[in-house]
Amino acid sequence: MKESQPAPAASAALPFYDAGRRFELVTGFTPSGDQPAAIEHLVANIEGGVRDQVLLGVTGSGKTFTMAQVVARVQRPTLVMAPNKTLAAQLFAEFRELFPHNAVEYFVSYYDYYQPEAYIPASDTYIEKDSAINDAIDKLRHSA
Repeated sequence: MKESQPAPAASAALPFYDAGRRFELVTGFTPSGDQPAAIEHLVANIEGGVRDQVLLGVTGSGKTFTMAQVVARVQRPTLVMAPNKTLAAQLFAEFRELFPHNAVEYFVSYYDYYQPEAYIPASDTYIEKDSAINDAIDKLRHSA
């Protein structure tokens, strides 16, 4: 697990977020293996003001479940970022199952294809912008 430097003191005093509904983790599983120690470490760092952390693990090691445990423990709104739409969709589905009573939203680019406009000076060629929007993803974006 890689840690960054603690945040400035002002960020450690962030107000507790409570919009009337607690983050309720619904699962029949309990943390096992390295997960309990990772959860304790991540929670302690968040409560100690560490703003950035990285949770490392091989595929299938329970990183999503570990993150969900941390969210439930710290009771703070959480932004989970993924490097691609496939993983984002997987995380969205898993978090929606783990937090069925809470808002879990999915926000990604709605483009299936995007080619920005370009100019190639060597051949004096202008290429127009071209794109294709995925309507299903666009609807999910607007639900957030």
